[in-house]
Amino acid sequence: MLIVVNWARNVLFAALVVLALACEGGGGPAGPAPSSGSMAMAALGDSLTTAFASCLAPSPCPRNSWSTGDGTRVDSHYRRLAKNHPGLRGTNAAVGSARADALAGQARTAVGAKADYVTVLIGANDACRPGLGDMTPVDTFRKQVDDALAVLKQGLPQARVLVVSIPDINRLWEIGHTSQVAVKAWSFGICQALLAAPTSTAPADVARRKAFGARVDAYNTQLAAACKAYGPRCRDDGGAAHRVAFTLDMVVAQDFFHPNSAGQNALAKATWLGPPDW
Repeated sequence: MLIVVNWARNVLFAALVVLALACEGGGGPAGPAPSSGSMAMAALGDSLTTAFASCLAPSPCPRNSWSTGDGTRVDSHYRRLAKNHPGLRGTNAAVGSARADALAGQARTAVGAKADYVTVLIGANDACRPGLGDMTPVDTFRKQVDDALAVLKQGLPQARVLVVSIPDINRLWEIGHTSQVAVKAWSFGICQALLAAPTSTAPADVARRKAFGARVDAYNTQLAAACKAYGPRCRDDGGAAHRVAFTLDMVVAQDFFHPNSAGQNALAKATWLGPPDW
Protein backbone atom coordinates (compact mmCIF):
# COMPACT_ATOMS: atom_id res chain seq x y z
CA MET A 1 0.00 0.00 0.00
CA LEU A 2 2.88 2.39 0.81
CA ILE A 3 4.40 1.77 -2.63
CA VAL A 4 1.06 2.69 -4.29
CA VAL A 5 0.77 5.89 -2.26
CA ASN A 6 4.33 6.95 -3.11
CA TRP A 7 3.74 6.18 -6.78
CA ALA A 8 0.57 8.29 -6.81
CA ARG A 9 2.35 11.13 -5.04
CA ASN A 10 5.14 11.06 -7.65
CA VAL A 11 2.64 11.05 -10.52
CA LEU A 12 0.78 14.02 -8.99
CA PHE A 13 4.03 15.96 -8.57
CA ALA A 14 5.01 15.33 -12.19
CA ALA A 15 1.58 16.47 -13.39
CA LEU A 16 1.87 19.69 -11.40
CA VAL A 17 5.28 20.39 -12.95
CA VAL A 18 3.86 19.89 -16.46
CA LEU A 19 0.90 22.17 -15.64
CA ALA A 20 3.19 24.88 -14.33
CA LEU A 21 5.24 24.79 -17.52
CA ALA A 22 2.07 24.96 -19.61
CA CYS A 23 0.88 28.02 -17.69
CA GLU A 24 4.16 29.68 -18.55
CA GLY A 25 3.32 29.36 -22.24
CA GLY A 26 5.99 26.79 -22.85
CA GLY A 27 8.77 29.30 -22.22
CA GLY A 28 11.63 27.68 -20.41
CA PRO A 29 14.78 29.31 -19.08
CA ALA A 30 16.60 31.67 -21.41
CA GLY A 31 19.52 29.25 -21.55
CA PRO A 32 22.24 27.81 -19.38
CA ALA A 33 23.71 29.93 -16.62
CA PRO A 34 25.85 32.58 -18.31
CA SER A 35 29.55 32.23 -18.11
CA SER A 36 31.90 35.17 -17.98
CA GLY A 37 32.24 36.57 -21.48
CA SER A 38 28.82 35.33 -22.66
CA MET A 39 26.85 37.64 -24.93
CA ALA A 40 24.21 39.98 -23.49
CA MET A 41 21.38 41.99 -25.03
CA ALA A 42 18.96 44.59 -23.70
CA ALA A 43 15.67 46.07 -24.83
CA LEU A 44 14.63 49.67 -24.26
CA GLY A 45 11.14 50.97 -24.84
CA ASP A 46 7.54 50.90 -23.74
CA SER A 47 4.59 48.50 -23.52
CA LEU A 48 5.14 47.32 -27.09
CA THR A 49 8.41 45.81 -25.90
CA THR A 50 7.12 44.54 -22.55
CA ALA A 51 4.54 42.60 -24.62
CA PHE A 52 1.72 44.01 -22.52
CA ALA A 53 -1.33 41.72 -22.24
CA SER A 54 0.09 39.15 -24.66
CA CYS A 55 -0.30 36.45 -21.98
CA LEU A 56 -4.02 37.30 -21.56
CA ALA A 57 -3.67 39.12 -18.24
CA PRO A 58 -3.57 42.95 -18.55
CA SER A 59 0.05 43.15 -17.46
CA PRO A 60 3.54 42.92 -19.00
CA CYS A 61 4.50 39.54 -20.44
CA PRO A 62 8.17 39.97 -21.35
CA ARG A 63 8.62 36.34 -22.36
CA ASN A 64 6.59 37.24 -25.47
CA SER A 65 8.60 40.35 -26.31
CA TRP A 66 9.67 40.74 -29.93
CA SER A 67 13.11 41.72 -28.61
CA THR A 68 14.19 39.81 -25.50
CA GLY A 69 11.39 37.26 -25.19
CA ASP A 70 12.50 33.74 -24.28
CA GLY A 71 9.13 31.99 -24.57
CA THR A 72 8.24 29.62 -27.38
CA ARG A 73 5.39 31.63 -28.92
CA VAL A 74 7.56 34.39 -30.37
CA ASP A 75 10.69 33.92 -32.48
CA SER A 76 12.26 36.97 -30.87
CA HIS A 77 15.64 38.55 -31.49
CA TYR A 78 16.75 36.86 -28.27
CA ARG A 79 15.78 33.40 -29.47
CA ARG A 80 17.38 33.95 -32.87
CA LEU A 81 20.65 35.03 -31.24
CA ALA A 82 20.55 32.28 -28.64
CA LYS A 83 20.85 29.62 -31.33
CA ASN A 84 24.51 30.57 -31.68
CA HIS A 85 24.96 32.06 -28.19
CA PRO A 86 23.50 29.53 -25.72
CA GLY A 87 24.63 31.58 -22.72
CA LEU A 88 22.90 34.73 -23.99
CA ARG A 89 21.70 37.04 -21.24
CA GLY A 90 18.65 39.19 -21.88
CA THR A 91 17.52 42.31 -20.00
CA ASN A 92 14.18 43.90 -20.79
CA ALA A 93 14.46 47.45 -19.42
CA ALA A 94 11.30 48.67 -21.15
CA VAL A 95 8.53 50.21 -19.03
CA GLY A 96 4.92 50.19 -20.15
CA SER A 97 4.17 53.88 -19.76
CA ALA A 98 7.59 55.12 -20.91
CA ARG A 99 8.03 58.07 -23.21
CA ALA A 100 11.30 59.25 -24.71
CA ASP A 101 12.18 61.15 -21.55
CA ALA A 102 12.57 57.80 -19.75
CA LEU A 103 14.90 56.32 -22.34
CA ALA A 104 18.18 57.56 -20.84
CA GLY A 105 17.39 55.81 -17.56
CA GLN A 106 16.67 52.58 -19.41
CA ALA A 107 19.95 53.03 -21.30
CA ARG A 108 21.79 53.16 -17.99
CA THR A 109 20.19 49.81 -17.13
CA ALA A 110 21.55 48.40 -20.40
CA VAL A 111 24.99 49.75 -19.53
CA GLY A 112 24.77 48.04 -16.14
CA ALA A 113 23.86 44.79 -17.88
CA LYS A 114 26.94 45.13 -20.14
CA ALA A 115 24.79 44.59 -23.20
CA ASP A 116 26.46 43.82 -26.52
CA TYR A 117 23.24 44.36 -28.48
CA VAL A 118 20.55 46.92 -27.62
CA THR A 119 17.16 47.39 -29.25
CA VAL A 120 15.26 50.66 -28.99
CA LEU A 121 11.55 51.08 -29.74
CA ILE A 122 10.11 54.29 -28.30
CA GLY A 123 7.61 56.97 -29.24
CA ALA A 124 4.13 55.44 -29.14
CA ASN A 125 3.42 57.00 -25.74
CA ASP A 126 4.83 60.34 -26.89
CA ALA A 127 2.10 60.36 -29.54
CA CYS A 128 -0.65 58.56 -27.61
CA ARG A 129 -1.59 61.44 -25.33
CA PRO A 130 -5.03 62.78 -24.34
CA GLY A 131 -4.89 65.27 -27.22
CA LEU A 132 -2.66 66.57 -29.98
CA GLY A 133 -1.43 69.44 -27.82
CA ASP A 134 -0.14 66.98 -25.22
CA MET A 135 2.20 65.17 -27.60
CA THR A 136 5.94 65.46 -27.08
CA PRO A 137 7.29 68.16 -29.42
CA VAL A 138 9.44 66.70 -32.18
CA ASP A 139 12.56 68.65 -31.18
CA THR A 140 12.17 67.53 -27.56
CA PHE A 141 11.68 63.94 -28.65
CA ARG A 142 14.89 64.05 -30.70
CA LYS A 143 16.90 65.50 -27.82
CA GLN A 144 15.64 62.84 -25.43
CA VAL A 145 16.53 60.07 -27.89
CA ASP A 146 19.96 61.62 -28.45
CA ASP A 147 20.52 61.78 -24.69
CA ALA A 148 19.73 58.08 -24.34
CA LEU A 149 21.96 57.09 -27.24
CA ALA A 150 24.77 59.15 -25.74
CA VAL A 151 24.48 57.07 -22.55
CA LEU A 152 24.84 53.90 -24.62
CA LYS A 153 27.74 55.25 -26.66
CA GLN A 154 29.66 56.30 -23.59
CA GLY A 155 28.89 53.27 -21.46
CA LEU A 156 28.84 50.60 -24.17
CA PRO A 157 31.13 51.88 -26.93
CA GLN A 158 31.43 48.44 -28.56
CA ALA A 159 27.72 47.59 -28.44
CA ARG A 160 25.53 47.36 -31.52
CA VAL A 161 22.31 49.36 -31.35
CA LEU A 162 19.12 48.76 -33.33
CA VAL A 163 16.64 51.66 -33.48
CA VAL A 164 13.19 50.45 -34.50
CA SER A 165 10.49 52.59 -36.11
CA ILE A 166 7.18 53.21 -34.36
CA PRO A 167 4.50 50.93 -35.83
CA ASP A 168 1.71 52.47 -37.91
CA ILE A 169 -0.73 53.23 -35.11
CA ASN A 170 -3.16 54.89 -37.53
CA ARG A 171 -3.60 51.48 -39.12
CA LEU A 172 -5.26 50.28 -35.92
CA TRP A 173 -7.95 52.92 -36.43
CA GLU A 174 -8.28 51.96 -40.10
CA ILE A 175 -8.88 48.27 -39.37
CA GLY A 176 -10.79 48.69 -36.11
CA HIS A 177 -13.12 51.66 -36.32
CA THR A 178 -15.84 49.54 -37.92
CA SER A 179 -15.61 46.92 -35.16
CA GLN A 180 -18.03 47.54 -32.30
CA VAL A 181 -15.83 45.52 -29.96
CA ALA A 182 -12.71 47.52 -30.79
CA VAL A 183 -14.55 50.84 -30.53
CA LYS A 184 -15.85 49.83 -27.10
CA ALA A 185 -12.35 48.88 -25.94
CA TRP A 186 -10.93 52.20 -27.13
CA SER A 187 -13.60 54.11 -25.20
CA PHE A 188 -11.77 53.26 -21.96
CA GLY A 189 -9.04 55.76 -22.84
CA ILE A 190 -6.43 54.10 -25.03
CA CYS A 191 -4.51 56.53 -27.25
CA GLN A 192 -7.18 59.22 -27.35
CA ALA A 193 -5.16 61.61 -29.53
CA LEU A 194 -5.93 59.11 -32.29
CA LEU A 195 -8.73 56.86 -31.11
CA ALA A 196 -11.19 59.31 -29.53
CA ALA A 197 -14.51 59.38 -31.42
CA PRO A 198 -13.31 56.63 -33.73
CA THR A 199 -16.51 56.45 -35.80
CA SER A 200 -16.75 60.19 -36.36
CA THR A 201 -16.34 61.58 -39.86
CA ALA A 202 -16.38 65.19 -38.70
CA PRO A 203 -13.65 67.26 -40.39
CA ALA A 204 -12.01 68.04 -37.05
CA ASP A 205 -11.70 64.35 -36.20
CA VAL A 206 -10.40 63.46 -39.65
CA ALA A 207 -7.81 66.24 -39.35
CA ARG A 208 -6.83 65.06 -35.86
CA ARG A 209 -6.11 61.55 -37.09
CA LYS A 210 -4.07 62.91 -39.99
CA ALA A 211 -2.06 65.12 -37.62
CA PHE A 212 -1.46 62.14 -35.34
CA GLY A 213 -0.04 60.10 -38.21
CA ALA A 214 2.15 63.01 -39.28
CA ARG A 215 3.61 63.26 -35.78
CA VAL A 216 4.46 59.55 -35.72
CA ASP A 217 6.12 59.96 -39.11
CA ALA A 218 8.13 62.90 -37.75
CA TYR A 219 9.24 60.86 -34.74
CA ASN A 220 10.34 58.04 -37.05
CA THR A 221 12.35 60.46 -39.15
CA GLN A 222 14.14 61.67 -36.03
CA LEU A 223 14.76 58.14 -34.76
CA ALA A 224 16.50 57.22 -38.02
CA ALA A 225 18.48 60.48 -38.00
CA ALA A 226 19.57 59.97 -34.39
CA CYS A 227 20.80 56.49 -35.24
CA LYS A 228 22.73 57.79 -38.24
CA ALA A 229 24.33 60.45 -36.04
CA TYR A 230 25.34 57.74 -33.55
CA GLY A 231 27.69 56.20 -36.07
CA PRO A 232 28.29 52.82 -37.72
CA ARG A 233 27.44 50.76 -34.63
CA CYS A 234 23.80 51.85 -34.87
CA ARG A 235 21.32 50.59 -37.44
CA ASP A 236 17.71 51.62 -37.90
CA ASP A 237 15.12 49.25 -39.30
CA GLY A 238 14.42 51.35 -42.39
CA GLY A 239 10.78 51.70 -41.36
CA ALA A 240 10.19 47.94 -41.24
CA ALA A 241 8.16 47.98 -38.03
CA HIS A 242 6.05 50.85 -39.36
CA ARG A 243 5.24 48.80 -42.46
CA VAL A 244 3.95 45.78 -40.53
CA ALA A 245 0.35 45.38 -41.74
CA PHE A 246 -1.37 44.61 -38.45
CA THR A 247 -4.78 42.95 -38.48
CA LEU A 248 -7.23 42.69 -35.59
CA ASP A 249 -6.15 39.11 -34.91
CA MET A 250 -2.62 40.39 -34.26
CA VAL A 251 -3.61 42.62 -31.32
CA VAL A 252 -4.88 41.71 -27.87
CA ALA A 253 -8.64 41.59 -27.35
CA GLN A 254 -8.39 43.57 -24.10
CA ASP A 255 -7.60 46.88 -25.82
CA PHE A 256 -7.27 46.24 -29.58
CA PHE A 257 -4.02 48.17 -29.43
CA HIS A 258 -1.11 46.11 -28.11
CA PRO A 259 0.33 43.29 -30.22
CA ASN A 260 -0.49 39.75 -29.12
CA SER A 261 2.01 36.95 -29.66
CA ALA A 262 1.26 36.93 -33.40
CA GLY A 263 1.84 40.68 -33.55
CA GLN A 264 5.03 40.37 -31.53
CA ASN A 265 6.20 37.68 -33.95
CA ALA A 266 5.53 40.00 -36.87
CA LEU A 267 7.57 42.77 -35.23
CA ALA A 268 10.44 40.38 -34.51
CA LYS A 269 10.51 39.09 -38.08
CA ALA A 270 10.28 42.55 -39.66
CA THR A 271 13.02 44.11 -37.52
CA TRP A 272 15.55 41.28 -37.46
CA LEU A 273 18.56 42.44 -39.48
CA GLY A 274 20.57 39.32 -38.80
CA PRO A 275 23.34 38.89 -36.21
CA PRO A 276 24.38 42.30 -34.88
CA ASP A 277 27.89 42.29 -36.31
CA TRP A 278 27.78 45.59 -38.15
